[in-house]
Amino acid sequence: MRDFSYHRAGSADEARRSAALPGAMLLAGGTTLLDLAKCGVTEPEHLVDITRLPGLDAVTVESGRASIGALAKMSLVADDADIRRHFPAVSEALWQAASAQIRNMATIGGNLMQRTRCAYFRDPAAFPACNKRAPGSGCSAIGGITRNHAVLGTSLACIAAYPGDLAVALVAFDAVVHLGERTVGVEDFFLLPGDTPHREQAIRPGEMITAVSLPASPAAHRSTYLKIRDRQSYEFAAASAAVGLELASDGRTIRDIRVALGGVATRPWRARAVEDALRGRLLDPETVRAASALAMDGAVDHGANRYKIELAPRVVARAILSMGEPA
Repeated sequence: MRDFSYHRAGSADEARRSAALPGAMLLAGGTTLLDLAKCGVTEPEHLVDITRLPGLDAVTVESGRASIGALAKMSLVADDADIRRHFPAVSEALWQAASAQIRNMATIGGNLMQRTRCAYFRDPAAFPACNKRAPGSGCSAIGGITRNHAVLGTSLACIAAYPGDLAVALVAFDAVVHLGERTVGVEDFFLLPGDTPHREQAIRPGEMITAVSLPASPAAHRSTYLKIRDRQSYEFAAASAAVGLELASDGRTIRDIRVALGGVATRPWRARAVEDALRGRLLDPETVRAASALAMDGAVDHGANRYKIELAPRVVARAILSMGEPA
């Protein structure tokens, strides 16, 4: 780890000005940044500590909209009574993320800024070729061990999977990321790798996440997050699905449905083809399973991650059908 300067910001404006300096990075919970610095992936010149900025840790649900401050801890948001009541998929995604220790330390803003867990990305000593870490150097994952890599949204430059859980639920329910003077829909906040995999989020120098907001809806109110992983805790998703369902008055016809996938794509992945195939249809297992297969439209495997193409539709179907069961 190389030497760096440290500055504790006293206001959001001061933090933004400091973050605009070349080589500057924001420090909140530190659960990702410090890890990356220790393994030599990130080498900040200036750390801007925002942990004591006032007013950025509030969680409110009112007037049909939730607002979650960027410095709110993951565990606090997961356990918030209004979030659990109006956005259960968001609460469930947070509870299934990371470990208890990390959830108690990590912030919502930091969670959205976390970087991929691609083993090739995180080991620069053994794998110097990584377009995400060093643009133009190549991709060591392609042709390597790919069990945890993406099958959707990949490019010839990068196949690293997006690692988070919270963002999958936020994408399903059209959340918005607040960056001070502008806002970005959360689906657009996460960038496809294309030819520039080193750019993962649509945030500019001098910008800082201040909050995330999301509209309440019947689908968000009746929602869940299903995560399939190799072990029960402290593990990233092999495939996950955030699903919200609104049924018509007959209790059988799907009026609205939201579906987003995790663990299988280079960014949180909205499965709009599944949604379009199910709106207005009866909620029955055969129809749901047929529509869920559309979640993998355009998927490309790299050998060892082929199982995800079969697994993900099953996760989607199981999550949807669980929403149709009597409470």
